[in-house]
Parts: sequence; structure tokens; C-alpha cells
Amino acid sequence: MHKAFEQLTGKAANGFHQSDVPSLQGKTAIITGGTGGIGFEVARALALSQARVLLLSRKGEHGEEAIRKIKESSTTGPIPDITFMECDLGNLAHVKKVGSQIREQEKQLDILVCDAGVGVNKFDLSADGIDRHFAVNHLGHFLLVNQLLPLIRHTTTLPDSSPARIISVSSELHRTASSNTHFASLEEINDPSATRGMMGEANGLYARTKLANILFTKGLVKRILKPNKEESRIYAVTTHPGAVHTGQQDQFKEAYGKVFGSVMKAAVVPFMRGPDQGCLSTLWAAVADDVTVGQKWQGKYVTDPSEDGKENEMACDEKLEDNLWKLSESIVKEKLGQEGLLSWNQGTSGK
Repeated sequence: MHKAFEQLTGKAANGFHQSDVPSLQGKTAIITGGTGGIGFEVARALALSQARVLLLSRKGEHGEEAIRKIKESSTTGPIPDITFMECDLGNLAHVKKVGSQIREQEKQLDILVCDAGVGVNKFDLSADGIDRHFAVNHLGHFLLVNQLLPLIRHTTTLPDSSPARIISVSSELHRTASSNTHFASLEEINDPSATRGMMGEANGLYARTKLANILFTKGLVKRILKPNKEESRIYAVTTHPGAVHTGQQDQFKEAYGKVFGSVMKAAVVPFMRGPDQGCLSTLWAAVADDVTVGQKWQGKYVTDPSEDGKENEMACDEKLEDNLWKLSESIVKEKLGQEGLLSWNQGTSGK
């Protein structure tokens, strides 16, 4: 029980600290949700290590504030090269537009961190008529990776380039996803009762997307990265940050009502780590040399720096992974047309 609690809260530590981040001069990183919480801490660490950092978030005012804070925290060295671009992950057309803009304006992309997400909250629909948890936490990132993969591929061909990385932030709460999860249809996704489990509907909606994060990474490796020899320098990893005290706990009030939501927040926050600690597994996946040595960490789920999270059986289910991939492609093409997705092989030799 104690070990399980450590895994969920992230109280265990494996000796990696923000000070271990090497110089990233000449590299470019993109972080979704980089204006607050875990994403902000990852963005700050990368920017202070001289990476060019592009923050993607839904609200412009949050981007301006994050940039100001990061620049103020720089006491030595050059002024951090950090910019902001508005991106509504719940709007597929907007994600596609942003992806196209990034491909046009950026010369390279070494690190992509998919961190933005809706926390434990009540059921709601996105602008595209999709469960908002699924739309933001999974589908928007699925499309964003598709749109940016050609740029990532290009980066690995540049002289003196290092392997590129795609990191998706998941959670140990993937273990609480309903056994009724099949990723069989949009109707299933938009039926909140299908996610209901012992921890309630709101948790179930969130947990299903955290399961999807792990399955997507596995699918990306199996379908795209491993079959193509050129992709041997692109690594995809999923991380668990521990239970981190961020703004997501404020959503408990919306999910469970003002009174019970406040009680839940008061009960769990004292046991949580701060974002500066919660970012370490993701930061390790983004910069540690160990990640790109051989294939040990390719497609893995990491719960602390250099710690294999040993995801649950559902997260290893190839049928679920296959269903999720096909459903994700189907929804994007339904909402955006057949040209909504780039070819997953675009940017490889002869493509």
C-alpha cells in the first residue's frame, strides 16, 4: 500500500534534478500547457538551459504571464528565447492550423512535450462535439503530433543533431479507467456512463484519456517509429508526474460540487508534490542521455526518472491500442475531411 501511494503521489525520487539539465543551446522545444503547473516548470528548465521554447496554450494572457516569469527567473546567461502561440487543443481545425504555422516558421523541433489537459472534471463537449477530456487530452495531441512529425523528422537529419523526443504526460490514474473502455466509437466516447467506475464519472473521463496517452505512444512506436529505419533517432515516451498540486485541483468543485469538491481538494493537496518536483520525470525524458541509448525506453511509461512504471494490463492491450488509433484517425477525418491528417510517413525518404 505504501509503495502504491508513493507511485501515485510521486514521493519517491531517483536522483535527477533540474540542475542536471545540460546545455540545450541550438535546440527547439514545444510544450503544450507550458503556461502553468508541470508544463511551466518543464518550459522554464528548458529555456534556462538555452533551448528555444515555444509555449502552446489556449489563453494568450497566460502565455504572456508565463514568459514574463521565466525571463524574470533568469539571473545569469542570455535572456531566454521563449515565445507563445495560442492553440485550442479542443478545436481540431485550430490544431491543424497551428501545426501548419509551426512547420512553416520553425527550422527544427527537437523536443515535443504534450502536457496540456483537462483534469478530473464533469462531462462536457468540445467545439467539435467530442467529450472535452478526450478531445483535449488525447485527440488534439494526436493531431498535433501528426502535424509536427515531418518537422521532427527533418530535425534528426540536420548536421550534429541529437535524437528527437516526443513526450506525453499521462498519470497513474490510467489504472482506474473503466473496464468498459473499448475505444470502439465516438458514441462510446460521448457516453459518460461508459467511464463510470468506483471513483466516479469525473475521474473515469480523465482516467480514460490517461490510458489513451500511453496507448497512443505505444501505437506511434509500433506503427510509425519502429517500422522506419529513419525513425531510429525519434523516441516516444509517456510519463507520470506524481500527484501534483496545480490548478487542476480547482476543477474538483466543478466535478463534485462546491462543498464536496472543496473537501476533496483539502484532503489530497497536503500529500501532493509541487510542480517543480512533479516535472522531473518529464524533464528527464526530454533531456537525459539514457533515454536515447538503445531501445530500453522507447515507447515506455515512466513514473520517476529512470523508473519503468509498469503500466496496467489495459495499457498493454494491443486491441485497445489498435481501436484507439483507428478511432482517432476516423474522428479527425470526419471533422476535418480526408485531408485532415498528414501522411504519417510524410518527410521520410521519397515522401
